[in-house]
Amino acid sequence: MPTQPASARFSGPAPVPLWIFAAMKQPIPSALSKVAEAAKNRAARPAQTNEAFDKEVDEELQREWFQKVWEQYSGYILAGALAIVLGVGGYKLMESRRISASEAEGARYIAAIKQLTDGRTEAGAQELAAMAKGGSGFSQLSRLRLAAADAASGKPAEALAKYEALSRERGLDPVLADFARLQTAMLQLDTASWGDMQSKLGDLTADTNPWRHNARELLGMAAWKANKRDEARTQYEKLIGDQSVPAGMAERARIVMGSIAAADLAEKSPIAPAVTPATPAPAVAAPVIVPDAKGAPAKKN
Repeated sequence: MPTQPASARFSGPAPVPLWIFAAMKQPIPSALSKVAEAAKNRAARPAQTNEAFDKEVDEELQREWFQKVWEQYSGYILAGALAIVLGVGGYKLMESRRISASEAEGARYIAAIKQLTDGRTEAGAQELAAMAKGGSGFSQLSRLRLAAADAASGKPAEALAKYEALSRERGLDPVLADFARLQTAMLQLDTASWGDMQSKLGDLTADTNPWRHNARELLGMAAWKANKRDEARTQYEKLIGDQSVPAGMAERARIVMGSIAAADLAEKSPIAPAVTPATPAPAVAAPVIVPDAKGAPAKKN
């Protein structure tokens, strides 16, 4: 098969015919002069060397073409490369500063919590109040801890107001918003009606909610207090039958289920005295409880 000429295979600019340079009496470019000189001796070369010869010519033409492109656009290429380097460097710098600021806020939050647990309540509350005014994620946690501190110090009205404000806040993490709703239900367990408790806790008992165990226990207690044994039995049976429920919570559920069974027997027996429902001890949903990686609350009593 005849070998295709190098000038025909080259993908760069079409070579200028030699006769044009002769007519213009201008010097022939170096690459084309090599082509012309090599073409004179082509017929004398052995057939097996034609392929190597054409390859060498192609490389020479391509080298000259790329050199011209570089001379014309090298400034733009270098500017683009510099822009990429500066952009990546700037992003990495901003990310590093953001991580450093987050770590500093975390250390500050932990120090404030330690002050509360060590008995320095006023100092810890002041630090949390200052953090609550910031715009970081720790501001929401600080507000939750302040509400918990009010509840622990005998200020239920103040705690309730803080929890309700958080539960209605737009943009709050759904897990934290649900936790705030759970705490409002806890504080209103003795005063809210059965309908109000259903409204507050109904969707929190869904199987996909990380606070479902706490919500089911609270809803069961509210039903038991309202003398709605069927609704209470439904919630406590879910707690007893779920292996992921903390041991202490499951034990409380069994105690209340025993009371429900006793009340049912007393109601059916004509000679047994009526059994008044005993109010079970409220479940403690401490503000430090967090869901585990699978979405379920950590197994704490």
